Amino acid sequence: MTTGGQLLVQCLLAQGTDRVFCVPGESYLPILDALYDTEIDTIVARQEGGAAMMAEADGKATGRPGICLVTRGPGAANAMAGIHVAQQDSTPMIVIIGQVARAVRGRDAFQEVNFEATFSTVAKLVIEIDDPDQIPDSMTAAFHTAMNGRPGPVIISVPQDILSQETSRSACSLSQAIATIPSDDSLAMFNTLVDEALQPVVIIGGSRWNAEAITKLQHWASDKKIPVTTSFRRQHLFPATHVCYAGELGIGANPALIKLISDSDLIILLGGRLSEIPSQNYTLLDIPVPKQKLVHIHPDPSELGHVYQPTLGIAASPIAFLQAIDIEPERSVDPLPAHANYISWSEECPAQPGDIQLRKMVQFVNHTLGDQAIICNGAGNYAAWVHRFFRYPAFRSQFAPNSGSMGYGLPAAIAAKLRFPNSPVVCFAGDGCLQMTIQELGTASQFDVHIIVLVIDNGMYGTIRMHQEKHFPDRVSATSLQNPDFKAVAEAYGYFSETVTTNEAFESLFLEALAAKKPALLHLKTDPEGVTPTLTIAQLREG
Repeated sequence: MTTGGQLLVQCLLAQGTDRVFCVPGESYLPILDALYDTEIDTIVARQEGGAAMMAEADGKATGRPGICLVTRGPGAANAMAGIHVAQQDSTPMIVIIGQVARAVRGRDAFQEVNFEATFSTVAKLVIEIDDPDQIPDSMTAAFHTAMNGRPGPVIISVPQDILSQETSRSACSLSQAIATIPSDDSLAMFNTLVDEALQPVVIIGGSRWNAEAITKLQHWASDKKIPVTTSFRRQHLFPATHVCYAGELGIGANPALIKLISDSDLIILLGGRLSEIPSQNYTLLDIPVPKQKLVHIHPDPSELGHVYQPTLGIAASPIAFLQAIDIEPERSVDPLPAHANYISWSEECPAQPGDIQLRKMVQFVNHTLGDQAIICNGAGNYAAWVHRFFRYPAFRSQFAPNSGSMGYGLPAAIAAKLRFPNSPVVCFAGDGCLQMTIQELGTASQFDVHIIVLVIDNGMYGTIRMHQEKHFPDRVSATSLQNPDFKAVAEAYGYFSETVTTNEAFESLFLEALAAKKPALLHLKTDPEGVTPTLTIAQLREG
């Protein structure tokens, strides 16, 4: 006989889980005790939002559900930020929540929350286990649901008394993502649409990719001489150096890229949904029927026609679709005009006020780290420089929230470095963004995770100030920040840390940070006037 807590951990092992992220709670102590006897790496975060973001990033890194363990009530509520990232980013994740004992449910017991009511609009599935014998079936359902169709988060609520109760059930078996194969008729129609198109373009995004699928797409795009653009914060899905790469459809997108898509006669939307940011606030394509012919390939049939009515909808993951189409070996092709436009856009921008030019800083990081770099960031205007000027080299070189969640970069960097210990991992974070999860500096220090954190400090919530100055010029309200000495904070956690005020100083200190045998943080003092790569605050006020 085993306890419910032991059986749940056995199910995690059966599903190939090798790492979990948590903040401990008394409601699931039997799970923590069961983990003690395994080789599962248990990473203790400082706050449940950070733990959930780490688990989400681990799901991005592996393609299998990242696992987060939190306690009831406040713990579960804190985890919501990371759960929302998983939902909007289509990332497989399972959050296991300790619940109040069955005998006191429904009485508003200590820290009791109705998790079905709380999470049903965000999670793909919410399960509350009523008997330890249900654990294997519930875990199987959770892993299957999290990985298949459009991946996303699943919530498992486990009353604490169940975890100590004995059961004779055995662990569940391994769950795998199911590949839906396109029909011959769909492939024939797809090939016809491509052959007839004069100005086709591919937009890629979403999840359920792997390196092999990206290589196949490169070969196909080269053979067809079709430009490929990545959706918002999905730049790692196609190498920036490839002759067919046309850039990112994100915030402040290249006008030449917008024109390329507007002028096209066939859009192939592969893997993604073309939601608000990449669609430029739903203006890029007409809704519900685009003026261009549209092929939409997505693993979840419910997404096909949900916003845009496609000429051809194919229910398949990017991996399955690219395995099914005929692809010739890659041949040498001159850079497409769209790629030349991208290169030009990613090289220069107007000089910004102050002694630190973020363009040069990002380009130095790009040049220094080469093809092995992993770049993580949260939300804020500072990310505009990262996305525009860093040329993402390979699959899983970018961990950034499609949901636009502040605070994501630091937890994601910790998870990425743990998963890819031989790759240099750099977290870009604004001063406001970092302070959403700054306590996770302690997690990196405790587990000896050698990340580099670059804090872009302009003393304000820059994105909100940008909109404020545009719509309410000279009326600054609730967007200024009085910040700590980030260098001193990092040093208190045992980091290599320095303050940076010039690009020249940054270059030498960044090399020192790379060589440091510990986590590192560089605090960059930037001019608040330079709020975007192209506009200053004064220019925003002028309209």
